[in-house]
Amino acid sequence: MAELDTALQAHLDSGATTLARAWAVTRRDGVTYGFTDHDCDLSFDGVTFRAGTGLTARVLAQSTGLSVDNTEALGALTSSAVTEADIDAGRFDGAEVLAWLVNWQDVRQRVVLFRGSFGEIRRSNGAFEAELRGLTEALNRPLGRIYQKGCTAVLGDGACRFDLNTTGYAVETPFEIIDGDRLEFAALAGFAEGWFAHGRLEVLSGAGAGLWAAVKGDRGSSPRVLDLWAPLPASVLPGDLLRLTAGCDKRLESCRLKFDNILNFQGFPDIPGEDWMVAVPKSSGRNDGGSLR
Repeated sequence: MAELDTALQAHLDSGATTLARAWAVTRRDGVTYGFTDHDCDLSFDGVTFRAGTGLTARVLAQSTGLSVDNTEALGALTSSAVTEADIDAGRFDGAEVLAWLVNWQDVRQRVVLFRGSFGEIRRSNGAFEAELRGLTEALNRPLGRIYQKGCTAVLGDGACRFDLNTTGYAVETPFEIIDGDRLEFAALAGFAEGWFAHGRLEVLSGAGAGLWAAVKGDRGSSPRVLDLWAPLPASVLPGDLLRLTAGCDKRLESCRLKFDNILNFQGFPDIPGEDWMVAVPKSSGRNDGGSLR
């Protein structure tokens, strides 16, 4: 726990306290929700913390060193706060969480108890339960370079450096038909078949605005059909505006011919295969790991 503010410490030492807990949850799309276990709304730092939302938190487990601080939050699914549809759509996945202990008579007297993010979210019977993970969670994962033939970068990231706003590599268009993980377009003029395979689809308007999905396949011409790896997790209707970004299959040839970005290729196309590792000496011929016959 951070060092308590002097005024708050004096309030705690008085023996008669007026304390409450408050939580700010900020989704990745920038939408912020405020919750408090007090019976009246509280406001500070530009956030209104709503009472009566049913959000509570269990005991916070903290330790020294690099161990992950963790706890859980429990709350009701309501139309004015966290909804089941938003959870299904993944809008709260990885949301930032900031929790305070606050004197509700003077909200200037407060201290941060926890800072972290949402982990696994479970829901049932009109309620949800969210795992809260501390900041050290980011250190609890393996790091290092992977040596493989294919590129390890994500198209457009800091390692790839390709500008996704380059003309010809993205298009904004409405679609006509959706059937689970399949979308149909009248046509995508100027883009070859397969151009968007392994690419990204983003929803720009409608109920699913802000959501995205990975494109599995791109086939046909009229109609043009895009297959997704999984259906979009929210209601998307024909006519909603989408943004399609060209796909990258991580091959050296695609990096050179499709994106002209070979200097930033992050794979090792000439790395020996498994057959080379089991090669044995031969008295004649090439010793390249091929068949001994």
